[in-house]
Amino acid sequence: MTDVGDDAPTFTASIVTDEIEPFDLSDHLGGEPVVLAFFPAAFSNTCTDEMEALRDGFDRDDCTLFGVSTDLPHALAAYRGQYELPFGLVADTERRAIEAYDVVESFEDYGVDTVARRAVFVIDGDGVVTYRWLAENPGREPDYDALAAAVADAAE
Repeated sequence: MTDVGDDAPTFTASIVTDEIEPFDLSDHLGGEPVVLAFFPAAFSNTCTDEMEALRDGFDRDDCTLFGVSTDLPHALAAYRGQYELPFGLVADTERRAIEAYDVVESFEDYGVDTVARRAVFVIDGDGVVTYRWLAENPGREPDYDALAAAVADAAE
């Protein structure tokens, strides 16, 4: 389990911004803090509430924010466009990120073997995890004030 004080595991995947491109987390470490917001499924109610809160009520000026899910890149592109998300969405279709951060969730009741558990990690400029939040259930959103404080602390 990736915990506070651990070196952040790196991974590769695809990222959806204005285009779909290769993504390597290690390319984004070493500068401002990085926030990884893992979410189970694009277009679901709680996930959309969370992504909209990160879009509208969370100050991203001092960090680089990435949403991470196991959805396909084209689904994430449609989702990002529909909800006008100004940050990149990582398509972890190979499940490298959710395995590296140990946030694997099973949704077998819904016919899906593996998705991302709702979780948030903050990584400081040295590549160290300084904050970790794991949802007790998929319907719970993070404490955005605590997340903002964690980003401010990591930026110091």
